[in-house]
Amino acid sequence: MLNRLRRHQVSFRHATDGFLHLVKEHPNFRFHLIATAVVVFLGIFLGLNPVEWLILVFTINTVIVAEMVNTAIESMVNLITLEHREDARIAKDVSAAMVLGSSFLAAVVGLIIFLPKIISYFS
Repeated sequence: MLNRLRRHQVSFRHATDGFLHLVKEHPNFRFHLIATAVVVFLGIFLGLNPVEWLILVFTINTVIVAEMVNTAIESMVNLITLEHREDARIAKDVSAAMVLGSSFLAAVVGLIIFLPKIISYFS
């Protein structure tokens, strides 16, 4: 039992190290965390209902996970080859497009949820 807990503790430490690496070394990840904080603050201020919160949580998770996967893919490509190869470029470009697509759709979701509330707040 104690061995199992230690294994999970080590896994948790590695996951924490990975998260801290993202925060320290990747400005895009920091941007997404700041955007998340702004969205959460705005959601609290505007009094979102539970369904809206659920949609936002899933949307935020999608963007954060996409950024993590993008970073992992870019790191793996760099590990495999540092020379400029077309297939390496495509892998990096497609993973970056994944983040861009999820971010764009997250902005659309944000507009759908927040715009009516902001308009009614100011009118």
